[in-house]
Amino acid sequence: MVWHAIGLMSGTSLDGLDICYARFENTHEQWSFKILNTATVTYSGIWEEKLKNSIYLSAEDLLELHSEYGFYLGNATHKFIYQHQIKDIDLIASHGHTVFHQPGRRFTLQIGDGRALQTVAKLPVIYDFRSQDVLMGGNGAPLVPIGDELLFSQYDACLNLGGFSNISLKKNHQRIAFDIAPVNIVLNKLAQRLHHNFDHNGDLARTGKTEPELLTRLNALPFYQETYPKSLGIEWCNQHLFPLLEKPDVRDLLATLTEHISDQISQVLNEHRIKSVLCTGGGAYNAFLIEKISAKTSTDIIIPDQEIIEYKEALIFAFMGVLKWNNRINVLASATGSSHDHSSGLIV
Repeated sequence: MVWHAIGLMSGTSLDGLDICYARFENTHEQWSFKILNTATVTYSGIWEEKLKNSIYLSAEDLLELHSEYGFYLGNATHKFIYQHQIKDIDLIASHGHTVFHQPGRRFTLQIGDGRALQTVAKLPVIYDFRSQDVLMGGNGAPLVPIGDELLFSQYDACLNLGGFSNISLKKNHQRIAFDIAPVNIVLNKLAQRLHHNFDHNGDLARTGKTEPELLTRLNALPFYQETYPKSLGIEWCNQHLFPLLEKPDVRDLLATLTEHISDQISQVLNEHRIKSVLCTGGGAYNAFLIEKISAKTSTDIIIPDQEIIEYKEALIFAFMGVLKWNNRINVLASATGSSHDHSSGLIV
């Protein structure tokens, strides 16, 4: 059987909306994929501010933004379909944009109403992939391990360096996954203090000096001692991380954060004796960070082509939509900590 799907992903680092149109085929219970078209819609300054400040909105204003962003997703998808003259689409799968993520309190919120998206795109839409898992006692994250398991199993592990870093790997014949540390959500914020959108290649961090005392405090944060499954959100950064970053020398902060992130990631790779890891997400372009990780582990860090680096998450949400459409498992309890594997997402 063959399916064609569009996946939409907006990450916590606010660098834009990723759109991936792909073909999926299931032959003798083996899945394969081909990426056909991709695009990143960069957020305007207005939209970036809206999404960045969404966490502070009143209930009424947040509901309004939920609808407004749903129409934004619909218009962006409609334009993508028109530009690429796409004819064959079975469904659209949308992650939405995370505002709140507090699984300990049994809620997570990704705005971008799928019904608004469907109103514009006029195609089947699957959205809200995380809430069901959180209600079942899981973290609602990470969700991409189902794609790692069924589409990228040739690697020992898959490491995503996005707003946060997360990893998925096989242990005792089960796919486990968890968030490791904040990455671009903090590096970008620091780079913006120097009037850069992000730290290109890690060049700013490379010119700074590591602050040993700050590094010790960062590595001692309790989250790193917690057992998996576990996940991070912006609330955690606001409470535990950003208050530590008041020092005026931003380059030193970037250098120290890069050292900290590489410490945490290499520790995980070494602990689980990972031989090869597929590295994707915007952080895969941060040469300084990759150098730091490589120096602390013997793991072979594989940087794939640009489409996989930038669109792997959007690809996997398209795949999760196909699985949901066929009522197949698309969330692994071993990765999220929920009570059992399940098929998640709302269909409109």
